[in-house]
Amino acid sequence: MHDDLLDLYSDYLICTFGQATATGLGEVIEGSVSHDQITRALSSHERRGVALWRVVKRFVRQIQSEDGVLVVDDTISEKPYSDENDIVCWHYDHTTGRTVKGINLLTTLYHVPNLGLSLPVEFRLVTKTEQYVDKKDGKTKRRSATSKNEHYRQMLQQAAVNRIPFRYVLNDVWFASAENMDFVKHTLKKEFVMPLKTNRKLALNADDKRQGIYVRADDVGIEPNTVRRVYLEGVSFPMLLAKQVFTNKDGSTGVLFLVTSDITLTYDGITSLYHKRWTIEPFHKSLKQNAALERSPAHTVRTQTNHIFASLCAFIKLEMLKRKSKLNHFALKSRLYLHAVQAAFHALRHLLPVSLPA
Repeated sequence: MHDDLLDLYSDYLICTFGQATATGLGEVIEGSVSHDQITRALSSHERRGVALWRVVKRFVRQIQSEDGVLVVDDTISEKPYSDENDIVCWHYDHTTGRTVKGINLLTTLYHVPNLGLSLPVEFRLVTKTEQYVDKKDGKTKRRSATSKNEHYRQMLQQAAVNRIPFRYVLNDVWFASAENMDFVKHTLKKEFVMPLKTNRKLALNADDKRQGIYVRADDVGIEPNTVRRVYLEGVSFPMLLAKQVFTNKDGSTGVLFLVTSDITLTYDGITSLYHKRWTIEPFHKSLKQNAALERSPAHTVRTQTNHIFASLCAFIKLEMLKRKSKLNHFALKSRLYLHAVQAAFHALRHLLPVSLPA
């Protein structure tokens, strides 16, 4: 996809309120670029993470800070009616606890807290190219040759190669493996804050670790809103464990165990940092609702990939517009919608100048 067509298409993704199609864009720009040209552009070579960095690099350099954090998470763009292929397939959605058909998108989001800005700097699509027969039900299924945790490490490594300044890596419990912790601490030379499952095994001191004496996280005697030094099974360095108690919307009480490799942090420091992980949720929401991530009828791996790439570019535009206008993505989209309604209203009044009889 040539840069000028990418620019047009990503603008169109921000402006459209319905399905995002090549024909629709062609009509909007009144045929100055034919829908065939747009279709061919979407069908050209796939744009992946390296291409995204070329787009976002100059914006990252404008906002980067040593206090920046990297957030890694995934989301599923559901495609229940699309034909199955290497990227449109069945994935387990841990947010709903069920398997859904769609595209599994992993993103590295660079968040700069003092500016309140977040930019996607790398993305991967879970590609299931291998087929196998499930021994439990005898059905032929797909799997990926690369695990999500491998993608996680590769994406963070690429951020380091791109010299993005950050100190902490934040992610949810699905990426809180010992191997990932070791990678962030020793390979990247960075720190992390991650949640733990309640059954993760911890040693309460160095002697217990040497003797292989471990207890479950939920059996550690730690008061809420405090921290304690612990040793996680399979990890060589000490960490701080924090127990966060919170009230759910239904009035029930929840407990979250957090660990960090930065043993200089306080309880408030740990929880404040982990709170920044939630910037990935507004990113996913805006990507779907304001950048038309899920509103393309594309049906091949290449066109679907390029549409997702353009949606990420549309998000980048919205984020930089937010910086300039001081309006969030939904307010910007509402303003565009108002302009569209006003234009339609004036066009209608021009077409129908005759008033109804009294």
